[in-house]
Amino acid sequence: MNILLVEDEQKIADFICEGLREKKFMVAHCADGEQGYKVASNHKFDAIILDIGLPGRDGLDILRSLRETGSDTPIILLTARNELGDRVQGLEMGADDYLAKPFYVEELSARLNALLRRHEGPAKHIVEVGSLQLDCITRSINCDGQSVELTSREFSLLAYMMRSPNKILTRGQLLEHVWGYDFDPCTNVVDVCIKRIRGKITSLESAGRMIGAIESVRGTGYRLSPR
Repeated sequence: MNILLVEDEQKIADFICEGLREKKFMVAHCADGEQGYKVASNHKFDAIILDIGLPGRDGLDILRSLRETGSDTPIILLTARNELGDRVQGLEMGADDYLAKPFYVEELSARLNALLRRHEGPAKHIVEVGSLQLDCITRSINCDGQSVELTSREFSLLAYMMRSPNKILTRGQLLEHVWGYDFDPCTNVVDVCIKRIRGKITSLESAGRMIGAIESVRGTGYRLSPR
């Protein structure tokens, strides 16, 4: 599951990111409201965790703008303010849930899973691109009916690409959403992971037509194209 966290307190952000990644979520983090709104508007996420008290642009303003532009992405509000007015206002503006600090990451994870189940419905946990089939609940991938054994990182990378078929994804985007840190031009972790995934997919006898499905875009990144 691809999650955006907008939280300015670094210790809290680190706590949330580490905890959710251990539970197999992919987490992108923004530390201020303006950046958070820009990222939320320009990228597709399964859910957004949004702190109310943010520098630059507060969480309620971001929530209002996202809903006004038609976004139906599930949103959980975080707040240190336990006042009833904040919670009611956020829910009336379109938030799906709220969580008051401090909290356990296990509770946040459970709320995210519940939101995603309600939002997606019973059928949308299956994503298909070409002969690849992704099951978001069991975290499994099949190719022409045969199971593809992937590491957790390989699964997260392929899952992210399958949610944006035919779209060119830069190495920076892949690093941010799968590894959780900014692009370093000296690292080749994305290329190495892509190579491993390609090898595992094309090693299946029935997957010959999948060869080259993950296309290299010179100087930019990669694109997953159905075959």
